[in-house]
Amino acid sequence: MTVPLTLALEGSTYDGSVAVIGGGEVIAEKTLYDADGVAITGRGERLVPAVAECMKAAGVEGREITHIVCGAGPGRFTSLRIAGSAAKGLATGFGVKLYATSSLLLTVTAARPFPLPGEYLSVLDAMRGDWFVARVTIAADGEVGQLEPARIVSGAQLQAIGDEDSRLQIIGPGRTIDANPHARGVAPLLSRIIAEGPVDLALWEPDYGRLPEAQVRLEAAHRGSATR
Repeated sequence: MTVPLTLALEGSTYDGSVAVIGGGEVIAEKTLYDADGVAITGRGERLVPAVAECMKAAGVEGREITHIVCGAGPGRFTSLRIAGSAAKGLATGFGVKLYATSSLLLTVTAARPFPLPGEYLSVLDAMRGDWFVARVTIAADGEVGQLEPARIVSGAQLQAIGDEDSRLQIIGPGRTIDANPHARGVAPLLSRIIAEGPVDLALWEPDYGRLPEAQVRLEAAHRGSATR
């Protein structure tokens, strides 16, 4: 019996990533870092080549891919848009369905070592001093679930959440548990992602979480002009 092969892409932060997963196990993975571990600029030009490199490392051809999963955000507008567009294009080209999952979940499931059972607050930078957050639980059997939709909190609110519940562990880039969302995190979630069904290729967009910085600045400039 042929093992289903899944191509996963994640782009909620500047450290984009891809992974090839077979039978619930990561066969190959790649992060968009250079040789010195610095996030690569020009992510739009590097993501699709990274997919090709990852598939080559896994010994997999496009016709063998059975599913594509994309991190759905929230996160960086441009990075998410690039990953989402690439995932849609690859799904169309390979003739397979596209699935999506929370990038805040992928922060938890991609962490190395895998976090112990408990309740976590997964966080990602929302810019302007704010944070995207969602509570995530890991059961004793390793089952991972997101307890609430992603929301935006201020830095002060994030501190207050941690102070109110000392059992709640903060996980995210540069946090108490330092972890980034990564495409490899799709592996332990894969059966549930597939069971929840694919997205509509024509309509789906990532959850950007908030408007892009350029649009915010433009709207602020227009408001300022209108009041003069």
